[in-house]
Amino acid sequence: MINAIRNLGVRGINALWRGGSMARFFMLILANSGMSFRRFRLTIREIYFAGVMSLVIIMVSGLFIGMVVGLQGFETLQHYGAEETMGVLVALSLVRELGPVVTALLFASRAGSAITAEIGLMKATEQLKAMDMMAIDPMARVVAPRFWAGAISMPVLAALFSSMGIFGGYLVATLLVGIDSGVFWSNLHAAVDFRYDVLNGFVKSVVFGVAISIIATFEGFDADPTAEGVARATTRTVVTSALTVLLLDLILTGFMLRGD
Repeated sequence: MINAIRNLGVRGINALWRGGSMARFFMLILANSGMSFRRFRLTIREIYFAGVMSLVIIMVSGLFIGMVVGLQGFETLQHYGAEETMGVLVALSLVRELGPVVTALLFASRAGSAITAEIGLMKATEQLKAMDMMAIDPMARVVAPRFWAGAISMPVLAALFSSMGIFGGYLVATLLVGIDSGVFWSNLHAAVDFRYDVLNGFVKSVVFGVAISIIATFEGFDADPTAEGVARATTRTVVTSALTVLLLDLILTGFMLRGD
């Protein structure tokens, strides 16, 4: 019993220590972000790696999820004679919740893990130390561009995910269910509010992008310089990012609903 309490205390202290280290790491990123914008080609290259290379999985997943939400929603709505509001259900589900959250989980799995592995491998092969010896700050040259690439890419990917999901719901509504396309779009346009729906979803995607980028770069920079250490850091990135996204989603949703 005593050992269990001691282990719990050690885990709690380690978690607090890592949280403080991550906050300090974030401050260092912001302080060294000048190069990311002065030499924006560095950030553009990382945006291509983190964002453009994730387009296929994001857009295909959005299309299929939109179709599934449409099918499931139709089964429920037809019991209440509200089949024509299927577009509203699909759009609100994606824009408010599924779009930002599922995109964040996919982004963490694909891009976040790759960023951690890349930085961790650079540390394991002593490339970061070599930069220090050449008076090149690794935070400015390696970490900051990857952080901003993730923070910029995430909202764009979330918007594309939601757009493809709505298109998937439209295909189901018009081709499988038989809802008139004009009714689908008119109901959607009348029900979706820019301030309370689109903007709230955008805010979520920005927060998720910043959180995932911080976790991915920190875990890579903090990884043990071994193959096993890089593997553990990559795993921690995916797990920690997923839990953080879900926790932040709960917090943000609570504030946004209270604001409504």
